[in-house]
Amino acid sequence: MSSLHAPILDWYDEHARELPWREPSASPWSVMVSEFMLQQTPVVRVLPVHEQWLRAWPTPAALAAVAPGEAVRAWGRLGYPRRALRLHAAAVEIVARHGGEVPSSYDELRALPGVGDYTAAAIATFAFGRRHVVLDTNVRRVLARLLSGTELPAPSVTKAERELAASVLPDDEATAATWSVATMELGALVCTAKTPRCASCPVSEACAWRAAGHPAYDGPARKVQTYAGTDRQCRGRLLGIVRESDGAVPRSRLDTAWTPAEQRDRALQSLLDDGLLVRVTPVDADAAELYTLP
Repeated sequence: MSSLHAPILDWYDEHARELPWREPSASPWSVMVSEFMLQQTPVVRVLPVHEQWLRAWPTPAALAAVAPGEAVRAWGRLGYPRRALRLHAAAVEIVARHGGEVPSSYDELRALPGVGDYTAAAIATFAFGRRHVVLDTNVRRVLARLLSGTELPAPSVTKAERELAASVLPDDEATAATWSVATMELGALVCTAKTPRCASCPVSEACAWRAAGHPAYDGPARKVQTYAGTDRQCRGRLLGIVRESDGAVPRSRLDTAWTPAEQRDRALQSLLDDGLLVRVTPVDADAAELYTLP
């Protein structure tokens, strides 16, 4: 192991949070569900939904057996609800092609609906102990500071960044898997984006960013996410009304939920296009137009 591995792995042994998807008894399905939920969503918000989800659908087959709208309903307020549809579609594929068992290889995982490069690598690593470069936001920030001396990584993963991460990935599969989750945890708890706790970092003496005097990020402009007043907020408001209803919702109820009307209509159409809502055409021409989950 390099001089970086032991300090970070020892730190992780002592400071790792107890999370259900990290328990030795956690199933690959539990890990997979967590990876879908944790995309752009903090751990504290994921924990209760993950628990409820695994209680309702402890296997891919259990989820695949229900309508996709049930997955959207159970997703609650995690945000980015298309992830629920993709996870449901992945469960259907796992049942159809993998005998109901989450596949262990990167290529088979990558072929599932909604599973990109990062998610496939993360599931293979954290559920099966495989050796892959796992580059989430936290890992990328730790390696950018530690190895490259920059405050933040580039907005998107570069070839050079991936090669640098691969160069410090331990050769042993089990150690590499632990290294991946340890650097992720270090970024989440110590090497944070805004207020890093360098005094608590196990490799602060080796950190290139610290040695350079903590220079401020000067790369390409980074996107600042907003929510209030956006189409995304409008979508969430409309979907929430249908999700929390016992049955189909009339258009009039949605019309009173958001103004301006142009934005509301655009958001409603996008929910239909994404398959998150279904329009029910009434048999009676004079009846109200209804919307429901798929």
